[in-house]
Amino acid sequence: MALGGNPIFNGKSFRGATQAPPVPQAPYGAPYSQQPYGQAPYGQQPYGQAPYGQQGWGTQPQSMTDDQLRQMYSQPSAGPADTGRMTFDDVIMKTAACLAAVVAGAAVTLVVAQGLASLLMVVGALGGFVLALVNTFKKQPSPALILAYAALEGLFLGGLTRILDGMFPGVGLQAVIGTLSVFAVTLLLFKSGKVRATPKAMRFFMIAVIGYAVFALINMVMMWTGAVQSPFGLRTSVEIFGIPLGVFIGLLAIGLAAFSLIMDFTSIEAGVRSGAPQRFSWTAAFGLTVTLVWLYVEIIRLLAILRGDD
Repeated sequence: MALGGNPIFNGKSFRGATQAPPVPQAPYGAPYSQQPYGQAPYGQQPYGQAPYGQQGWGTQPQSMTDDQLRQMYSQPSAGPADTGRMTFDDVIMKTAACLAAVVAGAAVTLVVAQGLASLLMVVGALGGFVLALVNTFKKQPSPALILAYAALEGLFLGGLTRILDGMFPGVGLQAVIGTLSVFAVTLLLFKSGKVRATPKAMRFFMIAVIGYAVFALINMVMMWTGAVQSPFGLRTSVEIFGIPLGVFIGLLAIGLAAFSLIMDFTSIEAGVRSGAPQRFSWTAAFGLTVTLVWLYVEIIRLLAILRGDD
């Protein structure tokens, strides 16, 4: 599994669920399932002695009818869903539920007054951040808390979209189409095997994310202190060859979010293959929702910067 990416998938609970248990060792250095000379293996009886609760020699065993045997062998084998294991279908359904909660939260901000929508945006941003931390470090996934996080993020995204779409009409729909397009292309590249979370790519990703986080922090401080007056801070107040710095930063951030999706897919695939408990499909859905929210914010911000530079 790709470590060092989405912290949701790197938590001890999900990571522990995707790791196979250690092979038990026999005492005194003897190989497992082998017994000392002259002793019968555990659960087996010496020659000529019937096991506990079973009939001995000369006793007629109870036979099954032809219909019973035919019915027993014609039954399909139990799949992951029957044994309570995580499947891709589980992840898809729960991710769809999270995205539906995001859409519902965003719809609320579109039908209320602008002032209330801005207030709900702040509530959604702060509440979503708190629930993101709670769900990330929670040992067992909570569907209610995960859906609540998605709804709060919907309030934040809806309020943000309403503000930017009012300034630059059409950026909201363009951001939705862009997010879905990046997600689809990333999924196809992952399924084809052309893009994988290799250790070398992971190292570059970690360095780039740390650098991006430092820039975002500096930019936020400068905006709060009034050092820069631009609505996007250094992203639009600094230009390189006549192009706003935010364009280069935005493209880098979108690339990082897209590669984060690759790491999410890798972690989910590892969870399904290792037979992780079904409840962790909520964790997978939560991780994908976090990445998609990040991707949408970066795309709509880049579109707003490009429109503002016209």
